[in-house]
Amino acid sequence: MRAALTVEKRVAIALWKLATPDSYRSVGHQFGVGKSTVGAAVLQVANSIKELLISRIVTLGKAQAIMDGFAAMGFPNYGGAIDGTHIPILAPEHQATEYINHKGYFSVLLQALVDHKGRFTNINVGWSGKVHDARVFRHSGLFRKLEEGTFFPDQKITVGDVEMPIVILGDPAYPLMPWLMKPYTGSLDSSQDLFNYRLSKCQMVVECAFGCLKARWCSLLTRSDLSEKNIPIVTAACCALHNICESKGEMFMVGWEVEANRLAADYTQPDTRA
Repeated sequence: MRAALTVEKRVAIALWKLATPDSYRSVGHQFGVGKSTVGAAVLQVANSIKELLISRIVTLGKAQAIMDGFAAMGFPNYGGAIDGTHIPILAPEHQATEYINHKGYFSVLLQALVDHKGRFTNINVGWSGKVHDARVFRHSGLFRKLEEGTFFPDQKITVGDVEMPIVILGDPAYPLMPWLMKPYTGSLDSSQDLFNYRLSKCQMVVECAFGCLKARWCSLLTRSDLSEKNIPIVTAACCALHNICESKGEMFMVGWEVEANRLAADYTQPDTRA
């Protein structure tokens, strides 16, 4: 029998497959292996990342540095921006209609909290595309930690005559909570307009993070043929790899965004703000 593939080659195969929209057969030709070997390498690497890296890399880190970063954008005592994005998939064998989102394609949801530099500090992936963002959030571990006050340090500031804890920001789809801010809706006066402007500036961080994630790891933009139990593992691995790239200052090339926009045109994100 032939010698087993080296760890380096397995990692290279997995990174190539995750970073391109290429088929398993095409990646196999690139590395001189069979398409089943490519699939095995992707899952081996993704599972290793999940077990060894995610708990160390997709984490809050220094809360004060994050708050200082958002304060520079115009919003004090702010610990992160939360939003969701849809990952296209092939129709699952069972309960396929549960995975059809508002735009009419099959997907799973990735919900993420992001810091001021666009790094993921908390992720929740695997809910079907039909489920509303607010429901995913209410059933997440992040929601429980924020309710219990254990996710952020107990640090409050006084705004006017109100004590304000560390808060996160969501779009109008999320519930208004003592620790979650969302924009004003309806007819607004000038102060509410300014408030919304500053929040939207901070909210752009999470949208840019999703854009960079999918542009770097283009496999998230094509309909994944992984099983329902493996899609969350591979998606979470891409989030960890995104954080590593951001932390190490890896170059982000303009051409990637152009390619990502071309691939994403077939899978427009549903509007959950209403």
